Amino acid sequence: MKNIFITLTTALTLLFSVTSCHSDLDQSPIDPDSFTEEDVFANATEAKSALAKVYASLALTGQNGPAGQPDLGNIDEGFSQFSRMLFNLNELTTDNAVVAWGDAGLQDLHGMYWTASNDFTDAMYNRLAQTVSFSNSFIENAERLNDPVVTQYIAEARFIRAYAYYNLIDMYGNVPLVTRIETTLPMQSTRAEIFNFIEAELLDIQNDLAASGANEYGRVDRVASWALLSRLYLNAEAWTGTARYNDCITFSNNVMTSTYALHTTDLNANGTAYDELFLADNGSNGAQNEFIFALNFDGLNSQTYGGSTFLVHAAVGGSMNPNDFGVNGGWGGLRTTSALVGKMGANDKRAMFYSNGQTLEIANIRRFTDGYAVTKFKNVTSTGQRGRDASGNFVDTDVPLIRLSEIYLNYAEATLRGGNGSLTEALNRINQIRARAYGNTTGNIASSALTLNFVLDERARELFWEGQRRTDLVRYNYFTTNTYLWPFKGNAPSGAAVGNFRNLFPIPSNTLQVNSNLTQNPGY
Repeated sequence: MKNIFITLTTALTLLFSVTSCHSDLDQSPIDPDSFTEEDVFANATEAKSALAKVYASLALTGQNGPAGQPDLGNIDEGFSQFSRMLFNLNELTTDNAVVAWGDAGLQDLHGMYWTASNDFTDAMYNRLAQTVSFSNSFIENAERLNDPVVTQYIAEARFIRAYAYYNLIDMYGNVPLVTRIETTLPMQSTRAEIFNFIEAELLDIQNDLAASGANEYGRVDRVASWALLSRLYLNAEAWTGTARYNDCITFSNNVMTSTYALHTTDLNANGTAYDELFLADNGSNGAQNEFIFALNFDGLNSQTYGGSTFLVHAAVGGSMNPNDFGVNGGWGGLRTTSALVGKMGANDKRAMFYSNGQTLEIANIRRFTDGYAVTKFKNVTSTGQRGRDASGNFVDTDVPLIRLSEIYLNYAEATLRGGNGSLTEALNRINQIRARAYGNTTGNIASSALTLNFVLDERARELFWEGQRRTDLVRYNYFTTNTYLWPFKGNAPSGAAVGNFRNLFPIPSNTLQVNSNLTQNPGY
């Protein structure tokens, strides 16, 4: 189905009514009935409705469409949506993006001078904490049902919880580990302990999840567990001090030999199939065969001011025509820096930039025409049709969180870092990505060009604005150091190093006030 939670919207509005802010991971629902009625778990059919809320915690923001009855308080509801927060923290803090808006704390992100009171680092922590809460409540209630189908649902909820914890240790390091509904304040676990928990969960659930490609579109199967393990193991050395590159290669191989495949059919005949990954029909145009885990959106039935609605509207401004992007207007916010533009080859069709009336270099971040605009996400189908919302307010485009091409890049990097993969296979996978990007083999590279820095640059070209750039730069030790600079890094026009403590975001100040068991990250 297009979106597992679209057809369940009415039921969910009745079944769930969370409106308070979960300010810490200790905020697993103290009263689980505050958002779950007992009859939700009467049978497998009803449990599936509850599972939809677990998925929706990453896509939507509340109980009343785009705004009203938010799941989180103390921040604009549209800002609080997960993938919008992922963009803010993992793209806007890097060479991939800047924003013109002056909302309090927003410019701090690209300038890298955020504090423990920053609204956006706070909102992401709370959003992920709430996802953990919803998952825990679902798992505990669903375990009462003795049904093989529900066993699969539980495995899916455990995956969502593991994904939330993956992001928590990526961004915040040491956080509480909460796996059951509790009424006491939890202790803080180490990053390594959470890492081990995520690993154990993903290994344990893989056979309970649906087989490769056998689940409904919008729900995860066992390949998602392998893909997240691939990503987890790639970051193991940076996060725990212990390299796990062989394990990364093992699970990357599992993914690469599954039913998922690169989308290579150029439906709109523009010379590449890459752009169709980010169009309004990407849930059905063939791109879905590459999406291992995606957030699904529908302009009529799953409305939010985050998600792809944010990625399309916020990137349109200046002399750009909103109709070309299937929306009714631009928000004049997001652009990129010359650092990303300069990484693209002359014929690389992933260079999806708008330069008319835009300057390459940025003199004033607050001015939309400073910096090239990005045209990657559109609310237009492969056949040129506008998205379903006739008003042009809300966007149909699904947002991929894990794609197959990322796993190709994981395999190559792990091999180059000393893992037991094949350099020949790594080169072949990289060239498959590049052949799609160029529309032919003219962009293919020789083995001598396959280096770690090349892979990092290729990740930028392939995955920009998909929520991974900060993590990549941290893994390469480039995020805070002067080894690699970009415009306005460290709030300096030409870029400057910042303290290494900024490889992690702070635990929110209000969370520390709630739970005295927690210790702030160093530097904050």
